[in-house]
Amino acid sequence: MEQEKLSIMRHSLAHVLAKAVVNLFGKDVKLTIGPAIDDGLYYDFDFPKPISSEDLQIIQKEMQKIINKGENFRKEIVSKNEALKIFENNPYKIELINELPVNEEISIYYLGDDFFDLCRGPHVEKTSNLQNMGFKVASINGAYWRGSEKNKMLTRIYVYAFENKADLNQHLTMLEEAKKRDHRKLGKELGLFFISDYAQGMPFYMPNGVILKNQLIDFWREKHREAGYIEIETPMAMNRTLWEVSGHWDHYKQNMYTFTIEDEDFAIKPMNCPGGMLFYKEQQHSYKEFPLRVAELGKVHRHEASGTLHGLYRVRVFTQDDAHIFMLPSQIEDEIVNVLKLIDEIYKPFGFGYAIELSTMPDDHIGEVEVWKKAETALQNALKKAGKDFKINPKDGAFYGPKIDIKIKDAIGRTWQCATIQLDMQLPKRFNLEYVDENGEKKEPIMIHRALFGSLERIIGVLTEHYAGAFPLWLAPVQVKVLSLTERNVDYAIKIVETLKQFNIRVEDDVRNEKLGYKIREASNLKIPYQIIVGDEEEQNNKISFRGRKNENKSNIDLNEFINRLLLEIKNKSN
Repeated sequence: MEQEKLSIMRHSLAHVLAKAVVNLFGKDVKLTIGPAIDDGLYYDFDFPKPISSEDLQIIQKEMQKIINKGENFRKEIVSKNEALKIFENNPYKIELINELPVNEEISIYYLGDDFFDLCRGPHVEKTSNLQNMGFKVASINGAYWRGSEKNKMLTRIYVYAFENKADLNQHLTMLEEAKKRDHRKLGKELGLFFISDYAQGMPFYMPNGVILKNQLIDFWREKHREAGYIEIETPMAMNRTLWEVSGHWDHYKQNMYTFTIEDEDFAIKPMNCPGGMLFYKEQQHSYKEFPLRVAELGKVHRHEASGTLHGLYRVRVFTQDDAHIFMLPSQIEDEIVNVLKLIDEIYKPFGFGYAIELSTMPDDHIGEVEVWKKAETALQNALKKAGKDFKINPKDGAFYGPKIDIKIKDAIGRTWQCATIQLDMQLPKRFNLEYVDENGEKKEPIMIHRALFGSLERIIGVLTEHYAGAFPLWLAPVQVKVLSLTERNVDYAIKIVETLKQFNIRVEDDVRNEKLGYKIREASNLKIPYQIIVGDEEEQNNKISFRGRKNENKSNIDLNEFINRLLLEIKNKSN
């Protein structure tokens, strides 16, 4: 209820924003839509003349004036024809109205006597109810009308909005912290990845990034072997016929990269699923094999608009940690419970908490409604069986089945969509998948799609910001840096490096003729977990001194003791 109340307040504030803009810039400004979002609201405007970020403070003051006046919100119901006449000079509102059924009653909300907007509501009673809200007119961006590049570019004004000023200040502090943790900035500083103008949305992994990625892959493979998965690899591109069978050609083609070979249409895979179907069909299967758990680290390509690309979070090519589980109807609930357990094991080393959403049948779906209802019920039962709290996310399922979305919470309280579990009763039918049951009859299997990291790119971005680049020892691209105090200690430092390498510890030396303080600062800026420092005293005693990232300093330590400590920390995947 608290979240619903805040959403109503934010939506009411969107009307205040729209009225403030009209007051300041005139009635030639055309209003479009202004929804509440997770941290506030936005409103898209068609301005006759561009505005700039310098106008934001003026808009904020005008909004506060409207709030202080205590103007009333008033709802009026009109017919579709009346609404079309009222908004005849606004093509955006006309488009929205025309999409409504002929006999539907349409609500218009007045704010004071001189402002109105098309809206379903509800709203607060009057603007003075927003008096204690903490809000900040934050930024302006371009946004295409209804998200389509074919439409006009509008001006989107974002507002952070919370129930009180303390919550707003907390959010602004979090945003400042997020700037410091930006994975795009840290990715460059730490030598993890870069994105070139020659390949927008397609990351280049640098040596340290490859090490980090491979550590995550090794961990992923270890957990999947333990959970009884087999691993496959499918082609990067397959022909049009396959994508027509899967439904992607009709439902997802706008996001696919297509090309032609010898007059035959092909598509680079945006999903791994159809390849997994072909793997299954290659052999006859018995019910005795079920559940058959098939994993794939598959690289996929999706056409994303350039304006939506964002570091590793929104890319055009990424590696999905996919799996397809084939099973009997009677195994659905237990198998989903097993996937949820695996998610717990995968996320535990990072200290992530998470929230769960169950996304139900979208308007654009394939398959019968009754089948969807059964699938949604099975997912709900499995979540309850696993003892998981969840909320329903209406109409946000995949076009072929309902899904469970896992939203992890990072070190500064932000949530990220990563893992997903999708129950699919459609693709097995479309691909004519079969198994032989206990009576020797051929039946159609049930299938789960699931990804745990979501994609390696996204999880690397999330982890970089979660740890602010200071990865735990087991993940750190460079785990130890060995620093020589003087030129006399170079050979001893290199000897220590070679010893650490024998234990597969990722180590580098810094034996340059530089001041020790400079070397320490450089290693610290690279967020290397441990620095070994060796001078005359350490060399004479055949010992080491080390500095840990957590303000730990120890002198004259036995090297073997230090190595054992590192190996235990790596084994336990300590944070």
